[in-house]
Amino acid sequence: MKIRFGYVSQSMSLWDASPSKTVTYTRFSQLPASERMEKLLTVTATNLVNTERMLHYNIGHEIELYRFSSSIVPLATHPEVRWDFVTPFREEWRRIGELVKRHHLRVSFHPNQFTLFTSPRKDVTRNAVTDMEYHYRMLEAMGVEKESLINIHIGGAYGNKEESLERFQVNLKSLPPHIKEIMTLENDDKTYTTDETLRMCELEGVANIFDYHHHMANLGDAPLEQLLPKVFATWEKRGLIPKLHISSPKSASAFRSHADYVDIEFLQPLLEILHSMKQDVDFMIEAKQKDLAMLKLVEDISKIRGVKRISGGAVEWK
Repeated sequence: MKIRFGYVSQSMSLWDASPSKTVTYTRFSQLPASERMEKLLTVTATNLVNTERMLHYNIGHEIELYRFSSSIVPLATHPEVRWDFVTPFREEWRRIGELVKRHHLRVSFHPNQFTLFTSPRKDVTRNAVTDMEYHYRMLEAMGVEKESLINIHIGGAYGNKEESLERFQVNLKSLPPHIKEIMTLENDDKTYTTDETLRMCELEGVANIFDYHHHMANLGDAPLEQLLPKVFATWEKRGLIPKLHISSPKSASAFRSHADYVDIEFLQPLLEILHSMKQDVDFMIEAKQKDLAMLKLVEDISKIRGVKRISGGAVEWK
């Protein structure tokens, strides 16, 4: 059994390396018209440089998983702006994609909570499609769209979960098929349990990203021993190693909030089930301390009897 580890968006170890520097629409609209495009270009250029810095950091530390920031391009989906962010940076996007491909990195995007397909409002669905197209376009500019993931949650229940799930399936038909092919669905911590998310993944033929922390905050009916084999089966269509999201509660009173680091005791039941299954998995760490939390968890898991660290960001458990 092999576990690879990754982190989200920004390394805490690098100085001033945010790939999510932004421009608000208010600030953008206050600028003279002659300066607006230059501002977008400057901020995007900085975010692309920092994204590339992150990839070099990951390569140097043998970290094979990475989630790109969704905010690389400011105002990319704003209805009053929507600009061409590919043409001016074709070389930068290509260079980032080459790093991903050359070093066999597994990359993904996770659009924000407003990118959902359960809303009864048509404009919400249209915006969700626009946002998914934006994320796909970035992957396409890198040349890595076929191997990558765009992960979302099902969305809200709007007072009737069954109707919302039916609406999800109807609204999802608005998403271009080539984007749906790389889409994944994740169970959430309040509304849709692992059982419910898994069922939707099976119906729609998409992979299920299992979030352990969310699962523990929003338990369904089936035990993990029964759920996980079915979750992992949803990845067979794409031939990819199942990917899990890993974090632990900030406190008992703030159970849904993510702690700075991952508590291995909280994770222990999951680890034991995975080991009994001999299932290779990828762990995306969602703790507040990002790469620092990831590296600490690798060390903590490496101390388990029978576990051997085989790289900066991977372990093997016999």
